[in-house]
Amino acid sequence: MNQPRNETIARGLALGAGALDFSTGLGLVFLPALTLRLMGVTPPVGPAETYLRFLGVFVGLVGFSYLWALRRGPATLRLVFALTVFFRLAVGSFCVWALATGRLEPAWASVPATDFALAAAQAWLLRSGVFQDAR
Repeated sequence: MNQPRNETIARGLALGAGALDFSTGLGLVFLPALTLRLMGVTPPVGPAETYLRFLGVFVGLVGFSYLWALRRGPATLRLVFALTVFFRLAVGSFCVWALATGRLEPAWASVPATDFALAAAQAWLLRSGVFQDAR
């Protein structure tokens, strides 16, 4: 696959991942019950909702990082891809463990599936040399 096509794919991936995480994060902060119901997850009650909102801040900022990198240019986008691969692998691994041990309900399976898929796509783009010459 040629480099310009990989760069187009990378920009599209960044826009999609950024929009997904940014909107999910905002939803978890401002409308946590609705956001979780849309995911098919039972919303928490009491103090757990505060921790969920805190998590939403993190998710939203990960999404924002992709969108910010798109505006900053290829070198920044490459850096965000490299950094968020590790975030996504960590979140995906934790969620798999939490699902396997019954700490998360099965509806949460979409989270590690999404994170692992995005980590794999980003790693593939980085290995292909996308934006390697960017300054």
